[in-house]
Amino acid sequence: MDTARSTIYNLFRGEPSTYTRFSLAQHMEGDNSQVEMKLSNSEMDDEVGNSMGGHRDPRIMKPKHSPKNICFMIVCTLLIFLIGFLIGYLSYRGRMPTREQGCSNADSVSCGTTEELLSEDDSDTTLEAAQPVLEWKQLKELLKNKFLVSSFESRIRAFSANHEAGSEGDQRLALSVYNEFKNIGLDSVWNDEHYVKLQSLGSTPNKVTFLGSGIPEVIEVPKGYLAYSAAGQATGKLVYANYGREEDFKKLTSLDITVNGSVVIVRGGQISFAAKVANAQKVKAAAVLIYLDPADYNMPENTDVFGHVHLGTGDPYTPGFPSFNHTQFPPAQSSGLPSIPAQTITTNSARRLMSKMTGQPAPSEWKGTLSPPYNLGNDDNVQVKVEVNNEVAEKRILNVFGVVKGLIDPDHYVVIGAQRDSWGPGAAKSAVGTSLLVEMAKALSDLVVKDGYKPRRSIVFASWSAGDFGSVGATEWLEGYLSVLHLKAFAYINLDAAVLGSQTFKASASPMLYTLLGNTLKEVSSPLDSSKTLYQKLGADSWEKQTIVPMTMDDASYAFQAFSGIPSVSFSFTNDGDTYPYFGTKEDNLSNLNSRTGNRIDDIARAAANVAGQMVLRLTHDHQLSLDFDRYNGELFSFVLKINRFAKQLKKAGLTIKWLSSARGDFDRATETLKNNILNSDLNNAGICRAINERIMRVEYHFLSPYVSPKDTPFRHIFYGSGPHTLMSLLENLNLLNSTTTNLNMDVLRNQLALATWTIQGAANALSGDIWDIDNEF
Repeated sequence: MDTARSTIYNLFRGEPSTYTRFSLAQHMEGDNSQVEMKLSNSEMDDEVGNSMGGHRDPRIMKPKHSPKNICFMIVCTLLIFLIGFLIGYLSYRGRMPTREQGCSNADSVSCGTTEELLSEDDSDTTLEAAQPVLEWKQLKELLKNKFLVSSFESRIRAFSANHEAGSEGDQRLALSVYNEFKNIGLDSVWNDEHYVKLQSLGSTPNKVTFLGSGIPEVIEVPKGYLAYSAAGQATGKLVYANYGREEDFKKLTSLDITVNGSVVIVRGGQISFAAKVANAQKVKAAAVLIYLDPADYNMPENTDVFGHVHLGTGDPYTPGFPSFNHTQFPPAQSSGLPSIPAQTITTNSARRLMSKMTGQPAPSEWKGTLSPPYNLGNDDNVQVKVEVNNEVAEKRILNVFGVVKGLIDPDHYVVIGAQRDSWGPGAAKSAVGTSLLVEMAKALSDLVVKDGYKPRRSIVFASWSAGDFGSVGATEWLEGYLSVLHLKAFAYINLDAAVLGSQTFKASASPMLYTLLGNTLKEVSSPLDSSKTLYQKLGADSWEKQTIVPMTMDDASYAFQAFSGIPSVSFSFTNDGDTYPYFGTKEDNLSNLNSRTGNRIDDIARAAANVAGQMVLRLTHDHQLSLDFDRYNGELFSFVLKINRFAKQLKKAGLTIKWLSSARGDFDRATETLKNNILNSDLNNAGICRAINERIMRVEYHFLSPYVSPKDTPFRHIFYGSGPHTLMSLLENLNLLNSTTTNLNMDVLRNQLALATWTIQGAANALSGDIWDIDNEF
């Protein structure tokens, strides 16, 4: 009986743990004993040899064919089989947790994880029982139907409230999201606590004062503010600088307008507030005033405006480090913090100031729709004093997480995130994303629990705090797990501001996600015309040109992409030819959002949920990760073509692009090799599939320059980052080779060229696989 039980047990739990049909003829490896049963219609051997190697009697006895003996033997055979099967089954069943048992404890192994499905050596194990049992078409329809019963507008209304990061309102909303995740029944729900330094209005109000030839005139005591502005006072002549772009300041220089020591007034739009202040600081302005011009922003002219001016993400006083309260930090601050005061003013206040300005008329393209003439200023008699008294305080913030655990590779996961905090109601900025996050968690969890979907990989849902201060919560989480996230998280999908209008669709993404996004747009119907897909509405084959926009630092995906090297995507439904005007104001409310969408918030939000949801399903359903590693070949080829224009100048300087071109070629060959490996591999084999996916998911990470510090230069990505290590910075320096007025530091150029070459070569080597598969002969 013990032998039978052992045989049956090994069929289920022995090595290898494949799922096979039970056979009474099965033998155990490493066991000298045997159980063998043979039934014959005519004769039956009545001899039983000694299983431990004893002497076998050569005599053969004729069986007795009495009915009694035959019945006895049949009953014994059936009884042995039944008892052995029951013991083996109960032993195996007792070792398998139910979904409730396996998923209720966050510390326990989730149901269907590799510990349960793989043997100790899974390199040649085919996981039949853990494959997704639902076909892709079924999954799409099930997900679509779940979103049909979701009321996104009611959730947006509930989440639209004043809840500045670190406030009691923010804490209450964090608890609400936490309870939602718990009630949904996610496999695990938890939060990360951070203590970050946030800046807000101080006890002494900020003030903008006009200093003319007469009595000083207080223009405004603003209620809005710019977080992370330098505190203090600055006085100078007033100069108008359009949007505050680099080209705008160059235009002022060409018009002999002196910015040095002046107070610059700029209108919002085109670039971030932080970039405007950084550009003004470069040309030595004394202070910056920012207003919303009616030509760009259609809203009440007394609207207070909020924002931040940290040219970076995360807590600027713990650059490169997580803001956990148990860590002792030396005094430090981000290089992206400005050293000059900056303040927002209302449109009315801007009109009053600009009506007092004289000097040259502004270029026609610089003129908005304020009633006074747009003059450039630069008049010593028109002086303005800017007082900023913002205070920095340490505040507790919470990031809230939930997870649906995968069955094959639970330690590999896609992260879906949304900002939770807001200076005002934040209908579009935070409430839309939070609503989508909760509804997607519910729908995807239901697919697993109720409909039998078996995701291969895990899905992590994240609600971030302090997003309005520059993705502080998300960045602190990335910094806290910097050493492991690139090995675990293979994609980030940002839900912030996913609904801003209804007329068109825009996205910023890693090239590795372009193909996935395009295929998803082919599957999702347009919310305005259900007879067409979004792909068709966006021009079909030309969808990328119509849809993809650059990823900027104020995009919530930017830190994932440029800091952590995780392929990321942000998207939004918006309106043609304009940007959402209400961010950072109390006008970002449900009424204005309804007006922007033609009172179709539910329809647009449902389409957004389907776009994000289908991307998640693809990333967790398919054997091979839906990350197009080949797309970076085009990016590298385009870059080398641009570099090639300077080949003659580089040759005169004793330099060559030969090695850079060779590195690009190695990356191209590595992608071709991996594609061939995939074609010739059995992706049903768990070990092989995992090894291939791990090579794919780390491609983005290897474009982070290993030659700069994440503390001093956090955005290390050579395509999307910021700093002298980037390919864009290299191109800017190469352009100086044609300049007759600027002296180029050739040592800096040599260093940039070498480090760019070896970063690309390193990415190629990593993609190639094992070191013995790499050919480094140039």
